[in-house]
Amino acid sequence: MRLATIAPLLFVLLWSTGFVGAKFGLPYAEPFTFLWVRMLIVAGLLSALAGVLRSAWPSGWALNLHIGVSGLLLHAGYLGGVFFAISRGMPAGLAALIVGLQPILTALLAQPLLRERVSAVQWAGLLLGFGGVGLVVGEKALGARVLPIEPSAFVAIILALLSTTLGTLYQKRFAVQMPLIGGTVVQYVAAAAGLFVLSLLFRETMQIQWTPQFILAMAWLVLVLSVGAILLLMYLIRHNSASRVASLFYLVPPATALEAYVLFGERLGGLALLGMGLAALGVALVVRR
Repeated sequence: MRLATIAPLLFVLLWSTGFVGAKFGLPYAEPFTFLWVRMLIVAGLLSALAGVLRSAWPSGWALNLHIGVSGLLLHAGYLGGVFFAISRGMPAGLAALIVGLQPILTALLAQPLLRERVSAVQWAGLLLGFGGVGLVVGEKALGARVLPIEPSAFVAIILALLSTTLGTLYQKRFAVQMPLIGGTVVQYVAAAAGLFVLSLLFRETMQIQWTPQFILAMAWLVLVLSVGAILLLMYLIRHNSASRVASLFYLVPPATALEAYVLFGERLGGLALLGMGLAALGVALVVRR
């Protein structure tokens, strides 16, 4: 089976486990410290992989600069905002719902910035997908106890939404031809530097409790998310329009809900099942040729 056929589904399955990994790991490390350590580990692993495979590296200061900017947006900005928001009391479901606005925002900005045409049917799919995500996350929120959320959490999650949207567009516009492995290493190094600065600005202690649960969460996030899913994302951005790639994120909250049901026994009611169906239909309308 061709990678182009299975890559979207595989990406959704891998990416949806990110909130599960964050839930397991954040009790043992502060958000920015957790992330910059993760970025450095991934950069080291991918550097070794690039050496074994004799992969090409980005050439020229201009391309490396563009790759670094996209890395700051896609990794430091997005993940930093999500992890910070969750650490400040925002439920993961609410964070997923807000970040779920990304496909609509990406499609809106892709028209003037990338000159990508978004048809009326695709707009309908984007809105339908957002409605489906809202049903899934809404049911989960109704069944959960209300938690105090700091105002800074809302600022962080909005920054995460803007970062992942602009990062996708920037990558498509300026760095789509980057060498896949070598370019991703540059992205992670830039993200690690940015997250380290954030950990200093927010005066984190940078202490980590290396419990078995934290090690398992870190290993999963490094190998499955930061290596497997990100390489798939770079592949998808290279071979698809920005709007089509962004639409895949609509399937992440429903997939996460399914994983939470299997792993933690969280109930899936009628609204959630309806929402997952609407989200899948919305994605189908956006990505259809």
